[in-house]
Amino acid sequence: MNKKNVGIFIVEDVELFRKGLTLVINKFENTRVVGEAGTGKEFLNLLPGLDADIILMDIELPDMNGIEITKKALAVKPDLKIIALTMYGEDEYIENMIASGAKGFLLKTIGKEELKKAFAAVSNGRFYYSEELMSYFCKKMTKTKSDDKIKDILTARELEILKYIAKGLNDSEIGDALYISPRTVSTHKSKILFKTNCNNTVKLIIFAVKHNLIEL
Repeated sequence: MNKKNVGIFIVEDVELFRKGLTLVINKFENTRVVGEAGTGKEFLNLLPGLDADIILMDIELPDMNGIEITKKALAVKPDLKIIALTMYGEDEYIENMIASGAKGFLLKTIGKEELKKAFAAVSNGRFYYSEELMSYFCKKMTKTKSDDKIKDILTARELEILKYIAKGLNDSEIGDALYISPRTVSTHKSKILFKTNCNNTVKLIIFAVKHNLIEL
């Protein structure tokens, strides 16, 4: 991890689950829970003065959904790293959460070792997707072309950009890394989405993992 202590804030309406997460996380080395909220409104009220590195965000809260909260939170603090907490059967919510700027998603049944991996990945600027959820989504996507054929439809530059996308970099950051403009990155990204028949980033990354184009 990049710093001595990684601060975690939990947004979850079920108090027992929230407290259980807190107990587990506070036992991790160099990681501590810096606060909790049971509603989206409570979290957003605390946000301006919040000193946290990662937000664990329940997708469905009693007053608003995680998508709405994520958009509002990132408008206030663009560098905030948000990981969605989810259950199976919330496909649309998950995709929209990633599109809204979340850095990953985890099943609520996650074990402590994978939770550690998620914190480490997101702290270092990468996306993290629960292994069980990745398998679940990959099974839902029908594989119509071989991995070799998929690689053939993407240029070397597109494959390079795809790998940076998987690391969680935005257009400006990718442009800086490759010495090209953000607009050029955006053009390449649009072509990648078209060629792979994906309509958002999360589907693109799932597609890329399924076809061995990238490793997370």
